[in-house]
Amino acid sequence: MIRPSPLVAALAPYALADPSDAQTISLAQNESAFSPSPAVAEVLRGAADGAELYPDPNWSALRVALAATHGLDPVHLLCGAGSMELIGALVRAFAGPGDEVLAPRYGYLYVATATALAGARYVTAPERDFHADPDALLAAMTPRTRVVFLCNPGNPTGTAIDTTAIVRLRDRLPGDILLVIDQAYGEFDGQDPGPVFALAARGDTVVLRTFSKAYGLAGARIGWGVFPPAIGGEVRKILNPNNISSAGQQMAVAALNDQPYMRGVVTETAARRDRFAAGLRTLGLPVPESRTNFVLIPFADAETAALAGRALRAAGLMMRGMGGYGLAHCLRATIGPEAAMDRARAVIAETLRGRNRG
Repeated sequence: MIRPSPLVAALAPYALADPSDAQTISLAQNESAFSPSPAVAEVLRGAADGAELYPDPNWSALRVALAATHGLDPVHLLCGAGSMELIGALVRAFAGPGDEVLAPRYGYLYVATATALAGARYVTAPERDFHADPDALLAAMTPRTRVVFLCNPGNPTGTAIDTTAIVRLRDRLPGDILLVIDQAYGEFDGQDPGPVFALAARGDTVVLRTFSKAYGLAGARIGWGVFPPAIGGEVRKILNPNNISSAGQQMAVAALNDQPYMRGVVTETAARRDRFAAGLRTLGLPVPESRTNFVLIPFADAETAALAGRALRAAGLMMRGMGGYGLAHCLRATIGPEAAMDRARAVIAETLRGRNRG
């Protein structure tokens, strides 16, 4: 019998929401409700040109465009097949057996998977009202802590802490602990990203971003990050040298160069999100303030959340159950088409009325 590595054998399969049929509208994957910029379609018309060649392993044009957009040095930028590839590479490069990777209680769970594959131990610190707590993270450190992961804004909570709190956290962390700040939803946050990007210059901090959310390129799998040179040099040893297709790199540049379109998507998504969240709060649901393209919906108990999930499925809508995060009483709702959000609120309202009648 061919046996897998014990580290792999111990893992549960990565869980993704699975629509029951093609008619179901998914509100489960935190994808954009909008297509990417029309400039992306123009790029794709010529995508076959040069397809016989391997893609640029240095993402040269993309790094230049990112640097120009964000006021960064392209030398400090790395790109990955989604930010997930960069997360996995960072953990493997800087944590191993006997080490610990620390994150908030409701931090992005893929970090736990990457940690297990590295043979390290994943440790969490309590949150405060669904917000990451820098003091709790500091209190949870041990001599074995090698990496601290902070997803801000958070997934699945949608909440964010202030940039000043992140800078203070970095100041209080020992210099031999790597801080990774995952800003996959940074475009929705509204805070100036400059002070967070600047932390990379210290040599002990990495900041990650993605094109999957605000830019609507989830299918292209393009992530990027700001890396201190010494950290980036180690991570590059692990990345696939041809990890982003030529077409993907061109699509990302086109999307990046259409900032007005991206900002319009963010504005409309946020407006839908806030209307949906406000509607749920009128039903008595304590929905936390979100700075992402989704909302976390806490119900009174796990049974009510499951009942609402089934009712939504029956209505052709799918939300993400949060049992894997220890939040079985919650569903996570991606912001989709306006009509879908209205229908989702109506289904949830009817579910709650039924529970109250019962």
